[in-house]
Amino acid sequence: MNSRVTMGLAGLLLLGAIFVGYWGFVLSRQPAPVAAPVVAPTTTTTVEKTVASAEDQTRQPVVVLTRDVPPFTPLTAADLTIEKLRSAPAGSLGSLEQAVGRTPWRQLKAGTWLSDDSFEAGGALARMIRSNERALAVAVDEVIGAAGQLTPGDYVDVLLFLRQDSSNLQQSAQIVVPAMRVLGVGEQYGLTNDGQPATPALSADDKLKQDQRRIAARTVVLAVPEQLLSRLMLATQVGTLRLAVRSSEEQRLAKYWAGADAAPGKLDSANSQLFQFTQLALGAAPKSPASGGHSAAARAPIEVIRGNQISQQTP
Repeated sequence: MNSRVTMGLAGLLLLGAIFVGYWGFVLSRQPAPVAAPVVAPTTTTTVEKTVASAEDQTRQPVVVLTRDVPPFTPLTAADLTIEKLRSAPAGSLGSLEQAVGRTPWRQLKAGTWLSDDSFEAGGALARMIRSNERALAVAVDEVIGAAGQLTPGDYVDVLLFLRQDSSNLQQSAQIVVPAMRVLGVGEQYGLTNDGQPATPALSADDKLKQDQRRIAARTVVLAVPEQLLSRLMLATQVGTLRLAVRSSEEQRLAKYWAGADAAPGKLDSANSQLFQFTQLALGAAPKSPASGGHSAAARAPIEVIRGNQISQQTP
């Protein structure tokens, strides 16, 4: 009897030990799935969202076209979108309300950021010059046009050669107008005043063809100060012109973009340096130099320009 009781108790204890061992095993495995903290991804995502939100607040909104818009077509909300840029272009529009309903005067490409200049009248050439300049086309060939190597943005001196004939007793060569900016060569044009290309971007093949046409171009468009416009026009009619390219080290284009205008003294100097051209423009043959330097200098006439009228007055 004692042995049976003992064996029963031993069996119960064995079962209890097995149950306790199993329960302990189950409890020891429960924390395993929670071992990898879930907080880490949440924290990383929160930090990324915070950084993105802070960066978004520093960006500036810019109105951009989502598709091509033909000229004289009012803009709708479907044509526009807002993009956030680190640095907004100068003068760009920042809200859709500033552009909806407005009518551009020229074709605008998709991806173009809008400004008030986008709605101003005038073609590409009119937007490449300032109010005190005029764009004038000059006929050229391989000799006149620097062997076809002129490109928009170059600066050239316009030279005039006067042959000796019955109306011109002494041949001469002179600079008619110095430092003229080249706006376009043939069909190729440079940048407008807002820094945008005057012509749309071309593919590599089209650009190669355009360069070939530029070399063979027979017209060059120059930006001429208004005061010297009639002077240059007369020069194209009375003699042979040459375009002499100036060095890029002068940084004249940089000065132009910086807003530096030609000083009035330079224009006066350009007028005073002309020799014999004034007499030919007036239709009178130049007179031979008089003897006696002092008396000749005293009687030297003064050139007076009133609009397109040129006259000589003796002091």
